[in-house]
Amino acid sequence: MYQILRPLLFRMETERAHALTLNLLRVAGNTPPIRWLLSEICKTSAKPVRAFGLTFENPVGLAAGYDKDGLAVRGLTTLGFGHIEIGTITPRPQPGNPSPRVFRLLEDEAVINRLGFPSRGSEFVQMQLHPALRVKLVQRQTGSGADNPKYRKITAAILGVNIGRNKDTPNEEAVFDYLELLQNFAPYADYLTVNVSSPNTQGLRDLQAREALEGLLTHLHQQRLLEEKKLEKRVPVLVKLAPDLTEAELDDALDSILRTKMDGVIVTNTTLSRDGLRSAYQRESGGLSGRPLATRSEAVLYQTLKRVNGEVPIVSVGGIMNAEDAKRRLGMGAALVQFYTGMIYQGPALVKEIVKSL
Repeated sequence: MYQILRPLLFRMETERAHALTLNLLRVAGNTPPIRWLLSEICKTSAKPVRAFGLTFENPVGLAAGYDKDGLAVRGLTTLGFGHIEIGTITPRPQPGNPSPRVFRLLEDEAVINRLGFPSRGSEFVQMQLHPALRVKLVQRQTGSGADNPKYRKITAAILGVNIGRNKDTPNEEAVFDYLELLQNFAPYADYLTVNVSSPNTQGLRDLQAREALEGLLTHLHQQRLLEEKKLEKRVPVLVKLAPDLTEAELDDALDSILRTKMDGVIVTNTTLSRDGLRSAYQRESGGLSGRPLATRSEAVLYQTLKRVNGEVPIVSVGGIMNAEDAKRRLGMGAALVQFYTGMIYQGPALVKEIVKSL
């Protein structure tokens, strides 16, 4: 079906096409007969994986960026993913960068985006993940002081929440944004991902430097322990890194992640490199994803696995466009894989294709 729809979608402006598919999945997820039908069509065999203290039904996940505000979680879980990562979410709503800001590079099977964390904000996303929270917010606004509602999971797949600072928050104060988000989403997420590697928020990648990263993650670890005690559940925290770090910078970042007792690493985010591109859109600024990222992403995965040496699980993302790409990353030692651009070019059937090949 996607192969029929793809030419129509590719005639549309990229971000508009994305919004359309996201809304279709939102409607499908909220319509029980359609949700059941999609689940049957996209059903995958169980290939369980244990990582971060969680059991994933299979090792294939949707990378952050597709569903930034948690609008279509129910629909996305019908596609056979073992986990869904939503976000990046910021504490306060922000529009992101001006449009146009997403470009398909058809000749390269790639995408360039300079979205800049467009987000409806933490409060909005909490309401998507927990409809009962709407009652709490109304009661809070009217001063009735109701107790917090109990956590209610809305999805069978593992749910990750990717968090980042607001654009106008200076790095010196970024820890407060991340702490707020950790507290807000610890009750709803199966795991949290600290995004310090997007190239589209000015200065954000500076937080990957040893001293800055270690300071940030130390505070997050301390707050995470408090949340775990309060919620009586474990809250795994992962860190997502850029593919453009030097070997020394990557080693420094990984050292900080291990010293602060984080639970895992996701490599990699999008790249600023334009090596080997053919499309005229290569001149556009922003992060590049898709096939051209594969070689660099695999190189970073190799170095990360070598440095971490089994201390924490690694999630591989970047340039996974078919089942062979995913099998290669898992064969290298990644515990899980994620993709997003691969679904733009291959469609949601890629999930089932990968799981079937394992």
